[in-house]
Amino acid sequence: MKIGYARVSTQDQKLERQLDALTRHGCGQIFREKKSGKSKERPELEKMISQLRSGDTVVVWKLDRLGRSLRDLIDLVSEFKERGVEFVSLQDGINTATPIGRFTFNIFASLAEFEREIIRERTKAGLDSAKSRGNKGGRPTGLSKAAMEKAKSARILFDSGTKSVEEIAKILGIGRATCYRYIGHITTTDENANVK
Repeated sequence: MKIGYARVSTQDQKLERQLDALTRHGCGQIFREKKSGKSKERPELEKMISQLRSGDTVVVWKLDRLGRSLRDLIDLVSEFKERGVEFVSLQDGINTATPIGRFTFNIFASLAEFEREIIRERTKAGLDSAKSRGNKGGRPTGLSKAAMEKAKSARILFDSGTKSVEEIAKILGIGRATCYRYIGHITTTDENANVK
């Protein structure tokens, strides 16, 4: 069965052109989405994927209607392939049921992999460079001067036994989890801890 997926980015945009093309191509069912491609939640896409069966063909008007990025597109089409589902992009002339279509898509997959490798190499080079200059990377350790003052106050109030952690957090204007962290950061014998 040919299953269409049509998407526009905003509620104001129209789906008609995509729907007409998908209908002409013989799609028996069309899922319609009005969501940005960058949106992580695309319920109609998820619904379509959950209903796919081996032998189906997913049809889109253009590649950018399906994937948020090249990597996302590759992942989706790979998932289709694992399920025995073919993929067609009408405007891009891609049909994974044909040798040329599979070849074209394999080129895209290779480019996406190449892009990931370049990003990995640049990230590693940046971290190595920072490390050679004495920077360790990651989140800074310790507390700021203002946070250290709040931590000391939290510890004093906690040790007095007159206030609950919830009350201390409210007094200091911090969250309960932060309050616990601050209390743990300052021990009763370490009230003059180094401020970093």
